[in-house]
Amino acid sequence: MGNLAAVNKYLLKYKWRLLWGIVFVSVSNFFAAKPAAIVRGVIDDVQQAMSKGPLSASAQAAIIKMVIGTGLLLLGLALLRGIFMFFMRQTIIVMSRLIEYDQKNEIYQHYQRLHTHFFKMHATGDLMNRIAEDVSRVRMYTGPSIMYATNLTVLTIICVWNMWHQSAKLTLFVVLPLPVLAITIYLVNKIIFKKSEHIQAQLSSLTATAQETYSGIRVIKSFVQERTMMRFFNQVSDEYRKSAINLSLTEAIYFPAMTFFIGLSMLSTVLIGGYLAIRGEISAGNIAEFVIYINLLMFPISSIGWVASMVQRASASQKRINEFLKTVPEIADEIPADGPALQLKGNIHFDHVSFTYPHTGIRALKDFDLQLPAGYKLAVIGKTGSGKSTLAQLLLRMYDLKEGQLTLDGKPVRQYPVQQLRQAIAYAPQDTYLFSDTIYNNIKFGKDDATREEVMEAARLADLDKDVQRLPQAYETVVGERGVMLSGGQKQRIVLARALLKDSNILILDECLSAVDTQTEKTILTNLSKYLLNKTVIVITHRLFTSWDFDKIIVLDDGRIAEQGRHQELMEQNGRYAKLFRHQTSMAQP
Repeated sequence: MGNLAAVNKYLLKYKWRLLWGIVFVSVSNFFAAKPAAIVRGVIDDVQQAMSKGPLSASAQAAIIKMVIGTGLLLLGLALLRGIFMFFMRQTIIVMSRLIEYDQKNEIYQHYQRLHTHFFKMHATGDLMNRIAEDVSRVRMYTGPSIMYATNLTVLTIICVWNMWHQSAKLTLFVVLPLPVLAITIYLVNKIIFKKSEHIQAQLSSLTATAQETYSGIRVIKSFVQERTMMRFFNQVSDEYRKSAINLSLTEAIYFPAMTFFIGLSMLSTVLIGGYLAIRGEISAGNIAEFVIYINLLMFPISSIGWVASMVQRASASQKRINEFLKTVPEIADEIPADGPALQLKGNIHFDHVSFTYPHTGIRALKDFDLQLPAGYKLAVIGKTGSGKSTLAQLLLRMYDLKEGQLTLDGKPVRQYPVQQLRQAIAYAPQDTYLFSDTIYNNIKFGKDDATREEVMEAARLADLDKDVQRLPQAYETVVGERGVMLSGGQKQRIVLARALLKDSNILILDECLSAVDTQTEKTILTNLSKYLLNKTVIVITHRLFTSWDFDKIIVLDDGRIAEQGRHQELMEQNGRYAKLFRHQTSMAQP
């Protein structure tokens, strides 16, 4: 239950709905319990009248009139009870839906704030399961569990008080099985909590497996691995099924236990109540009254197991949610993020930077030292794993440095608000991620307030406009999940256009033209040569852009600068760059 303390802030937020819900529960149960005393009175009056001898016609008519009146009264009480039960659900159940809405938003917002390292360590399916399945189980606690628990508490107090007022002795025998029932529930709940936590972890694994299968379905089909993936999914699914059945078997103890103990209470009422009635200590109407009270308590008491099970499942789910909510973002602002939009000139200085990825332990950069004045064009070349993309990650503060210092315009990068920093840098990553939306919205994603003319101009710079115009719906064409409807080159150009639309003074191009053909690449580079005239540009590539005159070219090798200089200087050194240049130019010749 300690895990569910995190939900108290929501209950406090909607305290008036909760309080009114409790009031409606109490009023509803008042009208539910009232008929028992009325029935007792009618039975006792009829029994008293019949004990005086044969009934006259007028006495019979009076009894019939009394029974009909009582029936109408009971019908009215049932109607009133139903009305307040409706109000009860409209307050408490609606409150639980509002809490579910707030909690999902809180988790989603927290996901947005978390660092890159977090998402590399957790599967997407697990993240989705915690925001969907786990939150839904917590809602069962804030809604049905609270409602039924309140209903049980109020109704038990009313019924036991009325029974005690009629016969303390009979009440003791009737409620005697309840402490044993409470102990049984406590012991079973401890088992359910452990099993629920394990089941939720298995469900996350199952969701992650399904998500990866759907995302990689083209790869699976290409390698004809449908049966292999099906066997793997069946294995994970079967483990979840066995655990779920095992939990259901444990929960199944509740209902037979409820029936047994309620049966004992009913039996005690009939046997002991009959004995006391024979001795004249209670009336026959009291026995009927007690039977009604027990019948009223039957469903609330039988729901104890269900409520306890929901609470335990919610506790296990909230524990998993708390694990993520307590995760502190590693990338945090050192100063408030208020103020006008950040305008960077583009002076960049890597001052003896060394960096190791925390999730792999790979040392990506080693004593990297580089200074770029504003407006400089830099090409970063190197083989896979040499640390090229790490430069972009550090500039965008996807990770923070522990060795060396990175400054922008003479100011340490950590002193800039994260969101403003990333908004001030245009970045075209090598991962061409597109949203399942239109081409227009995918490009505009880089700048919310962009006009249609600006979007189309960015597309023209990326040599994309002519391709888009050939599509049936042009810019309103939906690209499908991850851009599945487009070619690799088209996706890269949308990502490039998205970055160009920001019109930032710093532009990072990370292998953003690797999937386009040579002619398209030349067209794009020609378009950009004037557009990027006064901007600081970092081009990370394995293909040399011979049409651009870079101010500096660096060749990375194992996180260090192996060579640096302008094109002609590097050719004269006759090192790695010169060999790569000759190789690419010879390959380009017919």
